[in-house]
Amino acid sequence: MAETRKITFTGALGNELAARLDLPDGAPRAFALFAHCFTCSKDIFTASRVSAALAERGFGVLRFDFTGLGSSEGEFANTNFTSNVGDLVAAADYLKAHYQAPSILIGHSLGGAAVLAAAGQIPEADAVATIAAPCDPAHVAHNFGDAVAEIEAKGEAKVSLGGRPFTIRKQFLEDIAEQKMLEAIGSLRKALLIFHGPLDEIVTVDNAARIFGAAKYPKSFVSLDDADHLLSNRSDAVYVADLIAAWASRYLDSGGGDSDALPKAKGGQVRVTETGAGRFQQSVSTGGRHELMADEPVDFGGTDTGPSPYDLLLAGLGACTSMTMRMYAERKGIKLERASVNLSHQKVHAEDCADCETTEGMVDQIERVIELTGDLSEKERVKLLEIAGKCPVHRTLHSEVMVKSALVGGEEVK
Repeated sequence: MAETRKITFTGALGNELAARLDLPDGAPRAFALFAHCFTCSKDIFTASRVSAALAERGFGVLRFDFTGLGSSEGEFANTNFTSNVGDLVAAADYLKAHYQAPSILIGHSLGGAAVLAAAGQIPEADAVATIAAPCDPAHVAHNFGDAVAEIEAKGEAKVSLGGRPFTIRKQFLEDIAEQKMLEAIGSLRKALLIFHGPLDEIVTVDNAARIFGAAKYPKSFVSLDDADHLLSNRSDAVYVADLIAAWASRYLDSGGGDSDALPKAKGGQVRVTETGAGRFQQSVSTGGRHELMADEPVDFGGTDTGPSPYDLLLAGLGACTSMTMRMYAERKGIKLERASVNLSHQKVHAEDCADCETTEGMVDQIERVIELTGDLSEKERVKLLEIAGKCPVHRTLHSEVMVKSALVGGEEVK
C-alpha cells in the first residue's frame, strides 16, 4: 500500500468526522467506502485489515468514524441509525467531490445494515458487501439489556458497550424501531455479497439468511466458517478482502473484471476469459446462456471465487453420470429416488495402478462413489452402476482425445 491519508469531512449533523483514505500504488481501480460496527471506530481490526488488503489489490478505501465515535466530533448520544446513514452519504459525497464516487459499499455489523440503507442514496455504487450484518438495526437493542426499560422511562440511560460507557437516548430506540430494512434490501438494485460466520454469537447467521432472502439477484452468500464476529483472525479479514476485490470487479464500470463487457460464447461453444481480478479468476460462458466463475483456492494463489479447473472436470463427469442413470431408470421403470455422485482426483504412481496401461511415472486417478436411494433391488443397483460407466463424459475420458489449438489470426497448433 502506497499511502494512507488522514482527512476530515462534515457529517450529517454538521460535525467534523475523522477519516482515513487507504490508497494503492498507482491509480485506484475504483473507490470503496467502509462502515464500521456499532460503537467501534475506523481503526478497528476488521476495518483496517480489510481496507489495507483492498488497497493492496488496487482499490482506494475510505473508512471513517461515525459522529461521536473515535476521533470524530459530536455527541454519540445525539446520533442514531438515520444519522449514521447520513454520515455515509456525506462520506460518499466527499469522495465524489475530491476523488471519485465510491463504486463499492462495505459495512461490518451495524455498519452493514447502514450501507444497505444508504445504498439507495449513493447511485454511483454498483456493489454492496456486508460482513456479519444484522437484518434489522433494532437488533442492537439487545446490547442494552435491562437498560431499555430505564431508557423508555427516563428518556436516556448509561449503557456499557465493549467495556466503555455510552449514553443511549429514547430517540435512538425509536429510530431503529422505525427502520424498514427488508423493504430497503428488496429495492436495492445493486449487486450484493453477504459474509457471515455460522458460529457468530453476536449477530447470528439467520440474519444473513433473511438479508439474502429479501434481496434480488445478483446476490451471493459466503460462509466464513469458524470466523468470529470481529474477524479477529487476520486470515479471515484477508479472505474477505480477496473475495470482495474479485467479486466487485464484475460490477465496476472500469477495470478488467467487468464480465458484462466480456464477449460471450456462441452456441455450441464454451468461452473462458480472464477477468483481470486476482491471478487466476476466469469468466466461463457456455453457449451464451450460462455464466460462472473459475478460480483457484487461496492456497494456490487464487481468490477462491469459483470452482477450480479440476473441480469443473469432476463436476462434468458427476453430472453426466447422474443424468445417464436417471434416463436409464426412467426408461426401465426403476424406482430411483435420488442419485448422488462423489468424485475426487489425485495423481498416483503408475506402479500402484493395477488397471493402468502406463507402467512408469504418475497417472491421473478419479475416484467416483455413487449413492443411490430408492426401492431398488441389488440387481438394479448393480445395473445402474454399470450404466454409470457408459455416460458420454466417462467414455470421452477413456477414449483417445485430441485437443487442437490455434491462435486467433494465426496458424493452427497441433
